[in-house]
Amino acid sequence: LKRAARLAPAPCRWNSGLPMNIGVLFVPQQEAWVVERMGKFHRILEPGLNFLIPLLDRIRYVQSLKEIVINVPEQSAVTLDNVTLQIDGVLYLRVMDPYKASYGVEDPEYAVTQLAQTTMRSELGKLSLDRVFRERESLNASIVDAINQASDCWGIRCLRYEIKDIHVPPRVKESMQMQVEAERRKRATVLESEGTRESAINVAEGQKQAQILASEAEKAEQINKAAGEANAMLVKARAKAEAIQLLAAALAQQHGNAAASLSVAEQYVNAFSKIAKDSNTVLLPANTGDVTNMVAQALGIYTTLTKPQAVKTQDEMPPAHEDSHSSATEVVKAEQGSSS
Repeated sequence: LKRAARLAPAPCRWNSGLPMNIGVLFVPQQEAWVVERMGKFHRILEPGLNFLIPLLDRIRYVQSLKEIVINVPEQSAVTLDNVTLQIDGVLYLRVMDPYKASYGVEDPEYAVTQLAQTTMRSELGKLSLDRVFRERESLNASIVDAINQASDCWGIRCLRYEIKDIHVPPRVKESMQMQVEAERRKRATVLESEGTRESAINVAEGQKQAQILASEAEKAEQINKAAGEANAMLVKARAKAEAIQLLAAALAQQHGNAAASLSVAEQYVNAFSKIAKDSNTVLLPANTGDVTNMVAQALGIYTTLTKPQAVKTQDEMPPAHEDSHSSATEVVKAEQGSSS
C-alpha cells in the first residue's frame, strides 16, 4: 500500500484553485497563466495587469516559474556486484516553457520523479558498491543529464540531483567494516615496518659516522704521537750530541783521561753491585773480592776503546799523558784504600 501510495500521481496543484475570468486580472510575479479561448490555446499572461474577454477566455493552467524541490522516494537498486541498496534523493527543477509544461505531459512533476528513479536504478547498475560511495558527484551529474535529455520536450529543466541516504544491508555493512579494519591494520603494519626500517638505517648511518670519526681521531692521534716521538728523538739526539761535544771538550783538557777512567771504574762497580738485586740468577767472576783487578779490567776496556785516540795524542802531548797516568794510578790506589 505504501509503495502504491508513493507511485500514485501527485495532485495537480495547477488545476485546483484556478482564478476566474472577470475581465481584469493581475498576474503575480514568477507565475505564468495559460489562457484558452473557446477551448484552444490563446496566450500566456505575463506578470502584471492583463485584460481578458469573459465567457470566451478561460485560465486553464497556472505554472510557477520558481525553482521546485521534489523529494524522490526511497527505492531499491542493484549494483554491478549484485548488492541491493536502498537509496533516496532530492530533485531540483524549474519550468522553462509554460506551454510545453502544460500541454507536453499530463503531470510534469510525477513524470520527472519517475524518470529520476529509473535513471537512478540504471546508473547504479553500472557501478560497483565501492564506486557508488566514491563517485556520488559523478552519479548525480549523470542522473541530471539523463533527466534533461528526456524532459526537454516537457518544458522542464532539472537543475541538480542530490543523493540523501544510501542504506546498505547489515551483512554487507559488517563486511565493509571488517574490510576497513583490515585496511587500517595493514596501514599500521606498513607504517610500523617503515619506522623500523628508518630506525635501522639511522642506527647504521650513525655507526658508520662514528667509525669514520673514530678512525679519523685515531689517525690524528697516531700522527700527533709520531710527530711528538720524532721531536723527542730530535731533542734527545741534539742533547746527546751536545753532551758528546762537552765530553770531548772535557777529555781534551788536562787530566781528562784520568777523570774518564775514574768514571768508568765507578760505573763498573755499580753495575756489578746491582747484579744480585735485579735477578735471582747471579753470575760472578772467580775473583769477586779483588776490587783492584775489577777496576783494572774496567780501565783496560776503556784503554782499548780509546787506544787509537791515545796513540794520536801521545805524540802531541807526552807530559800530559804521564800526568794523567800517574793521576789514574793514584785514583786506583785511593779506591783500594777506601774499599779495604
